[in-house]
Amino acid sequence: MTFLILAYIAGVLTIVSPCILPVLPFVLARADRPFLKNGLPMLLGMALAFTGVATLAAVGGGWAVQANEYGRFAALSLLAVFALTLMFPELADRLARPLVALGARIAESSDGGTLKDRAFVSSLVLGAATGLLWAPCAGPVLGLILTGAAIQGANVGTSLLLLAYAGGAATSLALSLLVGGRVYALLRRSLGISQWARRGMGAAVLAGVALIATGLDTGLLSQLSLNSTSRIEQKLVDVLKPQDIAVKPAMGNTVTETAASAPEAAPRAASLVAAKLATPGATAVAHEATFAPLAGASGWINSSALAGADLRGKVVLVDFWTYSCINCLRTLPYIRAWADKYRDAGLVVIGVHSPEFAFEKNEDKVRRAVKDLGITYPVAVDSRHAIWRGFENQAWPALYFVDAQGRVRHRVFGEGDYEASERFIQKLLAENGKVTRGGGLVAVQGEGVQAAPGDRVMSGETYVGHERAVNFVPAGGLQADRPHGYEAAASLQLNHWTLGGEWTVQAERAAASRAGARLAYRFRARDLHLVMGREDGAAPVRFRVLVDGRPPGKVHGTDVAADGGGVIDAHKLYQLVRLPGSAGDHLFEIEFLDPGAHVYAFTFG
Repeated sequence: MTFLILAYIAGVLTIVSPCILPVLPFVLARADRPFLKNGLPMLLGMALAFTGVATLAAVGGGWAVQANEYGRFAALSLLAVFALTLMFPELADRLARPLVALGARIAESSDGGTLKDRAFVSSLVLGAATGLLWAPCAGPVLGLILTGAAIQGANVGTSLLLLAYAGGAATSLALSLLVGGRVYALLRRSLGISQWARRGMGAAVLAGVALIATGLDTGLLSQLSLNSTSRIEQKLVDVLKPQDIAVKPAMGNTVTETAASAPEAAPRAASLVAAKLATPGATAVAHEATFAPLAGASGWINSSALAGADLRGKVVLVDFWTYSCINCLRTLPYIRAWADKYRDAGLVVIGVHSPEFAFEKNEDKVRRAVKDLGITYPVAVDSRHAIWRGFENQAWPALYFVDAQGRVRHRVFGEGDYEASERFIQKLLAENGKVTRGGGLVAVQGEGVQAAPGDRVMSGETYVGHERAVNFVPAGGLQADRPHGYEAAASLQLNHWTLGGEWTVQAERAAASRAGARLAYRFRARDLHLVMGREDGAAPVRFRVLVDGRPPGKVHGTDVAADGGGVIDAHKLYQLVRLPGSAGDHLFEIEFLDPGAHVYAFTFG
């Protein structure tokens, strides 16, 4: 319920975002009509169409994108005709003649009935067309909704969240429509400009259609927008903390949950009620219930498929991770060390690779990452997020500590808290009668991208795809799913970024359409990473990095040379900057010397 309310509030806030401006003329064109029969059904159609399209975009494949393009073309055509009927009443009369004739025939065959609902239906259709064209600025709330949809799959909850968001936008538009109707009525009574007002609104609708069709809408209208609502949304997310969404806990924000420690107590299990059974004969049932989601793995690495029967009498640590997640990578040195130290004492570590980005669903890429990262314990490939859903997981990384009786006793979301986690492993092993060699804790020193984060990190993960992009300059200026030439901003504030050259910005990534495409970000952190890749089978993509306008030199990351040169040869997280400390702001710039680079997200440490 909390997330529904948050989604609704975020929708209401869209009235002050730049992305609402292109569709305002479509809505206000109905200001001179009765609200219940015209404005209300139009907003209803807009909300329903947006909900359907957004759900398909989040969980569908290429066919959904193609269908949406056809829908956009039909919607633009319909709204263009609507604009012309406002401007030229005689055209409206001609177009209405077939409907009038149809109404007469229906009236004759239905005891004098008339098409009283024609205004309602026509407004509903126009609203649906508007919903197909509306592309709201994806702030933190909408980004969380769409991420959850992609991970959880199509479900009623996702659709309700999207509908709540659209309902909030419709509410604010309804207020605008009511105010616009009163203004229109006042002008009509005082100045008698009814016909000219309709023609002016028709011209505005036609201009809106032209802007959207040519892709100029966000680039031009963003200059007229008020301040971005992203900061307001993020504060609401931080305060309300909605559950059941996929997140990466911020550095230092580790979340732990521990069940009662006594073996006979009913712990908080991750999924099925049977896993909570604590009676003497229930151990086998508990194992089967707790580990039943493992059957959803699409493949296994370093092991044959594991099930509850294979894990009886073992203490099990389940680690949800994904190979381009910096938080997950920084956790891996500890996971590997625990797996090695406590293997003989009966600890089984299972990595569950649940992808965030589409490229991470490729099992060959996952196998390569597992090998490159030195992971030798079993890894379940969870490309369909079946195990994620079975455990009701909420974050990357997430650790689940399962005792020898098959019960989830402890959970940790996020990186950090390693000493307490290891002591809990020792506790579970001791309860199982196992003596661990060496009573102390592992000594871990992560290298490269797996190194512990620096102090005073003031920059957070930033997505480049239009679904979750924030702090782009100019605000609202991203062109969704079409090639566009960007002019890089002359200056950037902290944690803002910009594009230069020709890019195609898709839902979860930006693709460099031509050589010379550029990307810049002003950050404050010790390390800067960029999740990047290229088309499978394509040639490597060369790039050049600058830090504060110069080659990085001694502050180059592990994936770039001192002169700033580097190559994208795989989909992964690239460490591009490693400063001696994190004090002060720095300007990061990267230029791609070849076309075809795919850029997904910035992360920092």
